[in-house]
Amino acid sequence: MDWFSLIIILVIILIILGLSIRIVNQYERGVVFRVGKVIGVKEPGLRLIIPLIDRMVKASLQIVTMPIPSQKIITEDNVSIDVAAVAYFKIVDPYKAVVEVENYSRAVNQISQTTVRSVVGQFNLDEILSETPKINLKIKEIIDKHSEPWGINVTTVEIKDIKLPDTMKRVIAMQAEAEREKRAKIIAAEGEYLSATKLGDAADIISQHPIALQLRIMQVLNQIAVEKNSTIIFPAPLMNSITDIANFLKEENKEAVDKK
Repeated sequence: MDWFSLIIILVIILIILGLSIRIVNQYERGVVFRVGKVIGVKEPGLRLIIPLIDRMVKASLQIVTMPIPSQKIITEDNVSIDVAAVAYFKIVDPYKAVVEVENYSRAVNQISQTTVRSVVGQFNLDEILSETPKINLKIKEIIDKHSEPWGINVTTVEIKDIKLPDTMKRVIAMQAEAEREKRAKIIAAEGEYLSATKLGDAADIISQHPIALQLRIMQVLNQIAVEKNSTIIFPAPLMNSITDIANFLKEENKEAVDKK
């Protein structure tokens, strides 16, 4: 056998090996078809197939992040909004993902879009804005139910963007402002009620002790005098009150001395 024939044989062997050897990565599984029939799912590593007879289709087991495009949705209370979402899914059964559906990624994308439109349309605008986790869970359960026969597990679905019409934004802003004003008025009314209650209690105490009113007047005058920018005129009744206070203090001091 000459060198030329040997080289041809070596080339043919290398071509056969190149067609036979398949490398399956750790995050992949290889579904092997032999003459159109599935003969098994290959685990990660170096795998051999029969050239021209066997065919290997690899399926990735990594989690896929799939954006759900923004679409117009009419809510239950007839408000038009644009909703965009994102879904996370992965293959749990490579055999079903390859055999049961033509293109699992496109299939999940389409069922996700229709499910988001259907589920969000069942809620009114306030519920969509305030109960997003509940809506996300319902969307995930429906998509997962449809994708389970394809060997797909939907891990998470999240609504990531909700666009409202400009007129609705203004209405919501007015509603929020009115709500804040209502709370402010309620708080102010509660403060007035507590203040009136305390003033009533103070009036009852002063009515039982007339001298307390005079002391309070003196305290107020003392606070005013701190600024030193006001002229205070003492009316005659007030001067009499001051005299009464002085007499009261003298009597108290006298009684204290007698007791000693």
